Amino acid sequence: MGRVACLVLFAATVLQLGAVVLLPGLPQFEGKAFGARAVLYPLMMLLVPAVWALRRRGRGDAAPWGAFALVMAPFLVDVTGNTLDLYDRVGWFDDACHFGNWLLLCSGLGMLLDPRRRASRGLRALATAGLGALLAVVWELGEWWTFMRFGTELDGAYLDTLGDLALGTLGGCVAAGLVVLTPWRASERAPREG
Repeated sequence: MGRVACLVLFAATVLQLGAVVLLPGLPQFEGKAFGARAVLYPLMMLLVPAVWALRRRGRGDAAPWGAFALVMAPFLVDVTGNTLDLYDRVGWFDDACHFGNWLLLCSGLGMLLDPRRRASRGLRALATAGLGALLAVVWELGEWWTFMRFGTELDGAYLDTLGDLALGTLGGCVAAGLVVLTPWRASERAPREG
């Protein structure tokens, strides 16, 4: 089921990105670096499963498809939000995405931290929340580099960036709590190394 979810998330994202490339000039995509997104989003969606596969190669571990799906989902949410012009038409959509997408992303990444290792729940929570804050900063730097520095959307950019950082970090913190408080099913755990 998780593998199918990953395939659907990836395909739906790539199809929308392909449509943006093939149908340029749609107003909801102008000035939002969709050329860069068309290349980077599929790569970022595949990065975590690829790293996991390289690290676990030959160990016989079952892939954590549910965690991978959580990591991939924010990319589909972002592209779909732009496709449906929700970022410009719905005032709170961007804020909801910064919180919700970081909640999804960090939940998936936090699930990949093996709970059977000796690290305490507090350390796992701190790692998940810290990763959320770090990724929020990296995301905002990426937004600035790809389209903010060229003068689009400069009005109110400072306040928007601060809000996005706070919401992304909050989403990462909530994910941290969920990761350490939610019991894992045995099928979601990788076999013990031995």
